[in-house]
Amino acid sequence: MASGTLYTYPENFRAYKALIAARFSGARIKVAEDFVFGETNKSEGFLKKFPLGKVPAFETCDGNCITESNAIAYYVANEQLRGKTDLERALVIQWLDFADSEILPASCAWVFPLLGIMPYHKQTVEHAKEDINKALTVLNSHLLTRTYLVGERLTLADICVAMTLLHLYQYVLEPELRKPYQNVNRWFQTVIYQPESIAVIGAFKLADKTLEYDPKKFAETQGKVSKKEKKEKESKKEPKEPKEPKESKKESKTSAEKAPAAATEEETDATDEALAAEPKKKNPFASMPKSSFDLDDFKRFYSNEDESKSIPYFWQKFDPENYSIWFSEYKYKNELTKVFMSCNLISGMYQRLDTMRKGAFASACIFGEDNDNTISGIWIWRGQDLVFTLSPDWQVDYESYSWTKLDPSKEETKDLVKQYLSWIGTDKEGRKFNQGKVFK
Repeated sequence: MASGTLYTYPENFRAYKALIAARFSGARIKVAEDFVFGETNKSEGFLKKFPLGKVPAFETCDGNCITESNAIAYYVANEQLRGKTDLERALVIQWLDFADSEILPASCAWVFPLLGIMPYHKQTVEHAKEDINKALTVLNSHLLTRTYLVGERLTLADICVAMTLLHLYQYVLEPELRKPYQNVNRWFQTVIYQPESIAVIGAFKLADKTLEYDPKKFAETQGKVSKKEKKEKESKKEPKEPKEPKESKKESKTSAEKAPAAATEEETDATDEALAAEPKKKNPFASMPKSSFDLDDFKRFYSNEDESKSIPYFWQKFDPENYSIWFSEYKYKNELTKVFMSCNLISGMYQRLDTMRKGAFASACIFGEDNDNTISGIWIWRGQDLVFTLSPDWQVDYESYSWTKLDPSKEETKDLVKQYLSWIGTDKEGRKFNQGKVFK
């Protein structure tokens, strides 16, 4: 099992590749706690091991040194992540190259000027937007009938491509811009909401609005770089060496002029740490009227009791004025092949709707078998309208389903609630229940 020390600064999307891969493979990675970007990676000892001074950098437990984020991620991965066959391994490498050549340059050209890391040139940014559109269109077509990029399980291809897209989804791909790429959106969130990914990057938030360009940011960023370089140069001078104003002025100007070009791609990412955290969006359920129906209480009762008790308990407590019941059906049945892939669709949707759990409950079921199955379910949430439109974070998957509001007073509704909460029966076309998943 791979083990060693990873040198990086916090929130480095390149380092995330290896850290997430290690979570899946069980590799033991220690992140160097005393690493200071701009100092440690310029030290003699570090440069002896890693001559380019770039991060992330990895030193194995037996003293071998590896650079380049994809290589490090590959080293700490396992067979499943690397690919089990020659073809799968080749396809994994294909997607790693795709991320680095088709996505990363365009992402940097679009996002970095908005973060104040690079100067803003409208023509360059517009060209980058076109390149991102081409790349996402390719991904969207590829993922139309696939859960993952290579094979039927997650691989390094998914991890590395998703991490390369991270800044785009974080800063610029607001709901309207990501709307044409529903398959990519589904896949991306499936990857980043894996428990192994969450353990590394935390609860990721999709962009509510594209970051606006602010010319002050670049000036401030480069001002800090210039001051730091000037301070480093002055510290190297002899204490008693006379300081000539003209030379100092020239030196400062030269540093400022060179800063944008001298900053490497790895260095510029470090400025991400200085960005102000966006305010958390208020949960839409918080503004709704209080209800006598304690949804959390029902969830506990449902989890701990048999359906013969929990379903009557639901109807005893249910508040039809402040809660509604909906029936959902997956629209694209021809896309559903393997049952486990249908199961992944449900799990991915649940993970992406994590912030909705406080005010919603659902039981989604798969009926049928491989190459002949359907997905449908019963949803219960606060309010009387379709809840997904209340938050951009909830809109990724819901359009793939048809939604029918049910009348709580009708026996047909009670029969459906019993069927989907008990996981029994057949779908409309006679397919037998296969398995189900609860959102609670």
